[in-house]
This record gives sequence, structure tokens and C-alpha cells, in this order.
Amino acid sequence: MFDPFILRAIAAGVGVAILGGVIGCFVVWRRMAYFGDSLAHSALLGIALGLAAGISTNLGTVIVCSSFAFLLLWLQQKKVLATDTLLGILAHAALSIGMVTISLLDQRIDLHSYLFGDILTVTPSELWWIYIGGAAVLVTLLLNWSSLLLMTIHEDLAKAENVPVFFTHLLLMLLMTVVVAVSIRTVGILLITSMLIIPAATARQLVRSPESMAVTSSLLGVLAVLGGIFGSIKLDTPSGPSIVVAAATLFVGLFLLSSMISKNHK
Repeated sequence: MFDPFILRAIAAGVGVAILGGVIGCFVVWRRMAYFGDSLAHSALLGIALGLAAGISTNLGTVIVCSSFAFLLLWLQQKKVLATDTLLGILAHAALSIGMVTISLLDQRIDLHSYLFGDILTVTPSELWWIYIGGAAVLVTLLLNWSSLLLMTIHEDLAKAENVPVFFTHLLLMLLMTVVVAVSIRTVGILLITSMLIIPAATARQLVRSPESMAVTSSLLGVLAVLGGIFGSIKLDTPSGPSIVVAAATLFVGLFLLSSMISKNHK
């Protein structure tokens, strides 16, 4: 019924949507959108590292983004500058170094697909990265769900309950690193954060409990991916931006619907 590349695109998109939906809830709850955006920007340096060293670009991205998270936490502990200032410096430095490194490499690179995604060209090996990495992220989240949730609700309360807040925060950053690494080919470096934020923000309008928000966010992400892929094929538009447009459309539509319902109840 569908060509193999479309089936691979759907499989990749569904995997990324489920991951982004769950992690995105913590991004929204903890107001980490700027961190997510900065992490995505640093991913270009990881891609450059992977290409230069002849290793997987996903592995290169994980290495660089993890280093980015460690460096940020270390600088935060030193209290050198405000966090948003540190993020701005590190993110744009990593993005620029990545661009310069890629321009110096003696090979042709489709930079557009890394920046804006090209889910229709996902390979079987990239699917393995998404699902193996995604399974590791989800299992880790389930095992540490209560600690992550308590830290998100109130850090002082989490400390009182003997939750290692620093390491739990670091764990969340590392999980975001893996999600960013496996999502690059789906929506691209410049749009990854939107898939973390928009489905979670949409789900927040519909549900109240953290668990139901995570599930709803993932389902909305899957709908956005399917709408974006088929819209991209039908209209011949870029796949990554098409997915984000579908997610934004769901957000606006459900926001208007919930506003109308609440107005009628009044």
C-alpha cells in the first residue's frame, strides 16, 4: 500500500513523537525550552564531529550534547553568569563551530536536511537508533518517574525526601540529549524544540494529571507526525516544517475548542 520509505518515515516519526511527548512534558513543566533549543543548536557540532571522525552522526551528537549539558551544569555551579547568558554563549558557539567544521570537511553534505529534517530519507540504521535509544530513555524515565516529578514540583521537598536533585537534573538533561540526537533527521536541528514543546503544551489544555499529560502529548505528537508526512507528500512541502505546522494547527484548534467549551459552561 505504501512505499518502504514512507513506512520508514512513519515508524521514525511515531518513535520520535512518543519520546518527544513524554520528555516534552518536563520541558514545559520545568520551563526548559531555551535549554532544549540550545541543546539542539549544539547538535550541529556533534554532526560535524561524527562526519570528521567517521562515526555515526547520532553518536557524535550524543557525545557533544552530553558534554554541553555537563559544561552548563559546571558553569552554573561556579555561578559565572546567568543561565540564559551561558546557554546563549554555549549554543551559538557550538552552532558556529559546527558550521565552520562542516565547511572545512572535504565531502558534500546536505546541510538543509540536518537543519530542517528530512524524515522521508530515514534509513533502517537510523530507525534502530530511534527505537533502541528511545526504549532506553523510556525505561529510564519509568524507573525515575517519581524522583523527576517530585523534583519538578518542588526541589526543596525533593531534597527533604532524599532525592539527589543534582544528579536527577543531570539525568533529565542526558535523556533530552538522546531525544535530540535521534530526532535530527525527523524535524531538524532548528525545529526539534517545537516537537518537545507544542504537543506537551497542547496536552496541558486537555488533561490534569502528569501521567495522562505525557500519554496525551505523545498521541498528539503522533497525529502531528502523520499529518505532516502525508501533507508533505501531497503538497510537496518540506517534511520537518510540515510536521511542526501540523502540531501548531492541533494546538490552535484545541485551544479554540477548549476556550469555546469553557465559555459555554460559564
